[in-house]
Amino acid sequence: MSGTVRWGVLATGGIATAFAEDLRSMPDTEVVAVASRTDASAQAFAERFGIPRAYGSWAALAADDEVDVVYVATPHSAHREAAALCLEAGKHVLCEKAFTLNAREADELVKLARDRGLFLMEAMWTYCNPVIRRMTELVRDGAIGEIRTVQADFGLAGPFGPEHRLRDRALGGGALLDLGVYPVSFAQLLLGEPDRVQADAVLSPEGVDLHTAMLLGWSEAGASGLLNCSIVADTPQTAAVTGTTGRIEFPRGFFYPELFVLHRAGHEPEEFTAKAGGLRGMQFEQAEVMRALRAGETESPLVPLDGSLAVMRTLDAVRDRIGVRYAADGVTQG
Repeated sequence: MSGTVRWGVLATGGIATAFAEDLRSMPDTEVVAVASRTDASAQAFAERFGIPRAYGSWAALAADDEVDVVYVATPHSAHREAAALCLEAGKHVLCEKAFTLNAREADELVKLARDRGLFLMEAMWTYCNPVIRRMTELVRDGAIGEIRTVQADFGLAGPFGPEHRLRDRALGGGALLDLGVYPVSFAQLLLGEPDRVQADAVLSPEGVDLHTAMLLGWSEAGASGLLNCSIVADTPQTAAVTGTTGRIEFPRGFFYPELFVLHRAGHEPEEFTAKAGGLRGMQFEQAEVMRALRAGETESPLVPLDGSLAVMRTLDAVRDRIGVRYAADGVTQG
């Protein structure tokens, strides 16, 4: 693929809006179509961003021959359906996180993309952030020795009423899949898939997690991860990685950071920064998708599909421990 990359945006909520705003800053790209479940929502979004075509159905977007890649921005309960529809129509896909509701759905999407020779990537924008990439380089090069602990949290105070999507079990509600995916992905970026998973949670009357605490373990590495997520408490939203010879600390907003501080014995603290240029930071994942497409790659080395599958398996294990079930798991909604 060369020249202008033509995007389709599937769904019109807040995350789709942020994506379209950041995409405006990217060269040689444009949004050529948007789809929603209603014509009115699609038309309003198209008018706001100057998008030439608006569709009141996902299938119409998937069938648009002028769309190269589709950004799936629905609630994660619909990720599998929406992404599969686009892949089956021959479109490359960038799919929001959590990748799907469970590992089985994620595996189905990955197999479909690989069978069709199409590009697929989870929109884990954190992995594409230059600050995070610099951190992983330092850790890999031994800047803090061997990792012993990872700490990260992401919580919002709300309040979110029972009618909110974060409390709706039919939409995959709860803190874990919406917010906890960030701490889990952060830890697994550094250590891979854990072999021990413990968790505790407070559940809502609807059966979704309001707050979840996770303790992950990596036996071979001799490391542990203490992670938290919440939709009832405004947590610090920080992260820290401690090794045998130093530590790395991220301030509030670790999942879209502009800086971190490296602490090592015998050295002054070192600050590493990379500004987002006034944007939210989604331009980094957008650039990675377009780089991969132009290079003819079907997977991103920054956000590998096997890594996304491993994160989904951990999220499944956590949900198993805390007793949160979705219809996609093969259980009846209560």
